[in-house]
Amino acid sequence: MDEQQLDLFADAGCRVAPFQSSRPDLPAAELDNDALIAAIPSANLAVGTALAAEAARRRLVAAIPALEALCRRFSGFGVERLVPEQVAALEALAAIGGGESARVVARSIARGVVQGPTLAVALGAAATLGGALSAEILRPLLGHANPAIRAEACRCAGSRFALAADLVARLEDRDARVARAAACTLGQMGRAEARPLLLALLRKEPSVAVIEAVSPVADEECLVLLGRIARTMPALASAALDALDGIEEPRAHVIAAAARRQRPPPTIADCRD
Repeated sequence: MDEQQLDLFADAGCRVAPFQSSRPDLPAAELDNDALIAAIPSANLAVGTALAAEAARRRLVAAIPALEALCRRFSGFGVERLVPEQVAALEALAAIGGGESARVVARSIARGVVQGPTLAVALGAAATLGGALSAEILRPLLGHANPAIRAEACRCAGSRFALAADLVARLEDRDARVARAAACTLGQMGRAEARPLLLALLRKEPSVAVIEAVSPVADEECLVLLGRIARTMPALASAALDALDGIEEPRAHVIAAAARRQRPPPTIADCRD
């Protein structure tokens, strides 16, 4: 009978995964690519996260199938808790990037390989990678009980206009993260319903994501706020000016030119950066 290890991440502790007692003789950073890839699928917790992180550091495209296998090995685990091995694999896939990583993450979500809090991590990776999750998969996730999953599902919705009504409903979400993510996605779609919340965020919690999202739905008040951000917030000035430059309104270009004239001169620290 094969030696087995209790699943520490599932609700009842009744699901099990093969126990792996072997580990690479060398630290992950000292393994060559082939040895690193070979060790990933069956790695235990003690080394699995380090191996995945090293594959991410190297941007090792050849490790993508091994990272998918590591995720699959813990399929169905972690209803209530993060599964560290899956998290490490998903973060590595997001760091490696590319179409194949996006397909692997989308597959892991669609097939239920990741669950619970780890599903939120997977959706975040899918949003980063631009994974092709269908509206049919995302729609129930937009109404998920976990607000982190709802927020990441909003980010994944991208240009899926079939989800616009679902996203509009999320503008009233009780969790601010979800409402913000829905507004940003709707703004990118050009939906004016997002403008009031995006305006409020520009005033109180401006960010690059909010600035980029407001551009397609910007009105006069948005333009004025973008100009103010460009003049007074050095960390966001470039994003605000880029947004103004990209808006096909003469008023936006006037405000951008004025903001450039009124920006304070760069400091020594700015030049050093």
